[in-house]
Amino acid sequence: MSAALLAMGLLSYWEFVVEPRRAQLRPAGPKTEEAEENTLADLGELLLWCGLPALALALGGGWWLTRKATEPVAALTRAAERVNEHNLREQLSRTGNGDELDRLTEVFNHMTERLDDSFQRIREFTLHASHELKTPLTVMHGELETWLGQENLATPDRQRLESELDEVQRLTTIVDGLTLLTKAGAGLVRLAREPVPLDELVREAAGDAQSLARPRRVTVQLGTCDPITVLGDRHRLRQLLLNLCDNAVKYAEEGGQVNLELLPANGAVEVVISNTGPGITPAVLARVFEPFFRGDASHSQRIEGCGLGLSIARWIAEAHQGTLEIHSEPGKLTTARARLPVASSGAVGP
Repeated sequence: MSAALLAMGLLSYWEFVVEPRRAQLRPAGPKTEEAEENTLADLGELLLWCGLPALALALGGGWWLTRKATEPVAALTRAAERVNEHNLREQLSRTGNGDELDRLTEVFNHMTERLDDSFQRIREFTLHASHELKTPLTVMHGELETWLGQENLATPDRQRLESELDEVQRLTTIVDGLTLLTKAGAGLVRLAREPVPLDELVREAAGDAQSLARPRRVTVQLGTCDPITVLGDRHRLRQLLLNLCDNAVKYAEEGGQVNLELLPANGAVEVVISNTGPGITPAVLARVFEPFFRGDASHSQRIEGCGLGLSIARWIAEAHQGTLEIHSEPGKLTTARARLPVASSGAVGP
């Protein structure tokens, strides 16, 4: 581009400065239209052979330079998008040339290291606190059961002790849930990998859901449930189904209905659990998997729970290379879909 601009400048100087001066030294003659046309033609040729290449080179060179200048920023952006709480120890690659982008990458790597340290401290604190809480809760649970076993206990005292026992059991459930989620986040939970007849677990979960639904006059219906096997941990898969059923029953309208189905889905299987009820608004639906989140306070105060069930359920589904999604139409139907891969015939055996 510089060469084209230099050539255009030199030619312009030659055509419009040097040539006119040389023409003035020649014998004077009438200025003809042909001379004017030659000047315009020279100007057109100058713009054609020098101006257009200079413009093309300016546009192309500017585009190329912009791409080269922004490529490190784009690479840094792509790398930063992949960062999450599970890979904070992974360092972004540096250019090593000491420029501003290299310095920014270094600062970003230091920031992720500090974040990882903070996450580790939170996990350690939660694990230690949960461990320390288990012992006094176990002692309190045993003492309350012992007192309730006394035959001469007065009715008011028995009711008070039963209420305290319920609270101790609720605290124990919260501590166990926190321990599980913290260990899962740190990769400390190991799941069994064995063939599990999922249809049997679904039928058992439907029976448990009926027991939970009876006091609220909620009807539980089991739809399609063909025999199908998945690879996984039987205990955790049962926990997944129980959490979803318990949640569906608790948030169903009184006298409403809960439906369970086990459906094949293109090499996978879906456990579909739906309930009739008030539904979930889009703002609340986006946060239902957050620990301790229980929707609007006025509604959640009337329903027992600690807000960890769906968080645990999603972790179990993802730990089995599956997914868990919840869809809701306010005032109509709320549906939870747990999708799990089907065990291959070689993995299941005869």
